[in-house]
Amino acid sequence: MSVGLLLITHRPLGADLLRVATAIFGTCPTRAESLEVENDAPCDLMLAQAEQLAEQLDTGDGVLVLTDIYGATPARLASALLAPPHRRRVLAGVNLPMVVRALNYAGLDLESVAAKALAGGRDGVCVCPAPGPED
Repeated sequence: MSVGLLLITHRPLGADLLRVATAIFGTCPTRAESLEVENDAPCDLMLAQAEQLAEQLDTGDGVLVLTDIYGATPARLASALLAPPHRRRVLAGVNLPMVVRALNYAGLDLESVAAKALAGGRDGVCVCPAPGPED
């Protein structure tokens, strides 16, 4: 078994991140879905869809939910999924390194997958060095 991955983002970010990450691996290494929020979508409908996806993705090891901007509608929907008794974690500020890490380490326990994804997202943001004279 493995941790499921749910991306809840503004449209079209989630599907694009998942598509690119899957292309990097050649196949999606775990159960993963994206739910993209449109500005005028009813929140109760979006929350019902998010809950349904989270339940489908959880085969017993939990679900890691990645969202884009903390405090925005997708993050509020994601946070609403944290109600007990579910095994879910939510991380905001999603980027491609975070998604790749979450997929790569999905076989670990939920807390470890969340920690790996957070580290990947944080460490994936850096200033790129200028090429040296021998490059």
